[in-house]
Amino acid sequence: MKLERHVPLTELGDFIELEDDVSVSSARMFRDRMKRRHTIRDFSEAPVPKEAVIAAIEAAGTAPNGANHQPWHFCLVGDREVKRQIREGAEAEEREFYAGRAGEEWLDALAPIGTDAEKPFLETAPYLIVIFAQPRGGPKPGDDKKNYYVRESVGIACGFLIAALHEAGLATLTHTPAPMKFLNEICGRPAQEKPFLILVVGKPAPDATVPEHAIAKKPLSEILSEF
Repeated sequence: MKLERHVPLTELGDFIELEDDVSVSSARMFRDRMKRRHTIRDFSEAPVPKEAVIAAIEAAGTAPNGANHQPWHFCLVGDREVKRQIREGAEAEEREFYAGRAGEEWLDALAPIGTDAEKPFLETAPYLIVIFAQPRGGPKPGDDKKNYYVRESVGIACGFLIAALHEAGLATLTHTPAPMKFLNEICGRPAQEKPFLILVVGKPAPDATVPEHAIAKKPLSEILSEF
């Protein structure tokens, strides 16, 4: 098998080495900005710059992924009618979910958040980003190869996307009605693609709240082990 040329990192000029104190300071500043990120469910109808959202999607497209197949597709939805269709499809699944499909333990876990089957934010927020995972594809247009580590890759890309939108001063909500196959038809995506996530994007409503339950984060001692 012929090995493709590897480009020296120095030739790309993309890695910027920092002095130790600057490295620590930069990491801590980013940490502190991300600590101010909160999931909300009350969005304003105020418009947001589409260019900022597209730039955030471009950032997501740089995420590390299996074999560089980039197994994702992002549908940016701003049309009111399409958002209405997505809300109707999502709420139909959510009614089944809250009526018993979820199971008692799952519903108990959601109780402190205060969620229910009504999802008005799907219409209120100026943009929805529907993310699809692609089991097949490849690095080049028209490829039909098996993709690898698909869910892991798409999950990392969504993390990049949420962080980029927060950096742009925008609020987000991750929404995952299940099942989500209705999104393929609404968004015109191939049947083999798997809806991964609806990301709601906009500005908080003046009366937006954050559940107290969601503010508490595990301390570093609970999420870090050093060896």
